[in-house]
Amino acid sequence: MSGKVFLEYDQAQLDREMNLRGRWPEHQTYFDTWARDSLHVRKTYNCHSDLVYGDTPGQKLDLFLPTPEEAAQNGGKTLLLAFIHGGYWKSLDKEDFSYLAPAYLERGIAFASLNYDLSPTADIGQMVSQVQRGLAWLIRRAGDYALDPSGLYVAGHSAGGHLAAMVMNPAWTTAYDLPPEVIKGGCSVSGVYDLAPVALSFQQEELQIAPRIVDDFSPVTNLPAAAAPLICAVGSEETAEFIRQQGAYVDAWNQKGLKCQVVDLPGDNHFSAADRLAERDHPLYLAVLAMISSGSTF
Repeated sequence: MSGKVFLEYDQAQLDREMNLRGRWPEHQTYFDTWARDSLHVRKTYNCHSDLVYGDTPGQKLDLFLPTPEEAAQNGGKTLLLAFIHGGYWKSLDKEDFSYLAPAYLERGIAFASLNYDLSPTADIGQMVSQVQRGLAWLIRRAGDYALDPSGLYVAGHSAGGHLAAMVMNPAWTTAYDLPPEVIKGGCSVSGVYDLAPVALSFQQEELQIAPRIVDDFSPVTNLPAAAAPLICAVGSEETAEFIRQQGAYVDAWNQKGLKCQVVDLPGDNHFSAADRLAERDHPLYLAVLAMISSGSTF
């Protein structure tokens, strides 16, 4: 038997933990459904597509706006949820997740879906910087779209959950001359919080994660001193490593005295977990709505 390469995992075990598409061969069905439903949403709802927020091809976003009637539910103040897609930092697209938008639009909440340059074009540190730039762009352009300029909420799934966790640390706002409380709340679903096991797995052949990236861009080792409330969720059927990582991250967050809510996803796998963000009666969707409606911050 080969030796341990990370915690109690040998190489074969760790590779299985990190091989999400191999664990769920039906993943393509999810991708096809997301793409089909998202295309319908983009054709049906008020969407500003491919808004450019940076100078590379991946730095674009889609912005969905509620109708005036929908926005009136919040006294005419249109809040914004920015979503960051997953795909192991190397695949998928903002357009695959347009299907999440209607559940928020109908509550008067605008919805943005962000792209960023993928591996191998960019490394994970550059992706974090690009997402920060995209969020800053949304705040600075809020007036152009009748959005509340005081801040926004962020959510992400899988690799997008990692990126959402990274931007919950408000230190980045200084570079954009924004107040630290501009991120008013976050939600990470099936997130990656420790890059070390990813870099030790078969995924490293494509991702080429440098040691400095592991050190500087693992959320579990880069916790903020202060942050807005965070919601974390991971499916009960996900790999043991994804479940372990959320537990370790939530524990570390709580030890800092930061506000973190865990929402259980019984019966969900890595891919079905994303759908709960738009399932109207699901506790995850309701928790995100409650966070946004509360307007809570640091």
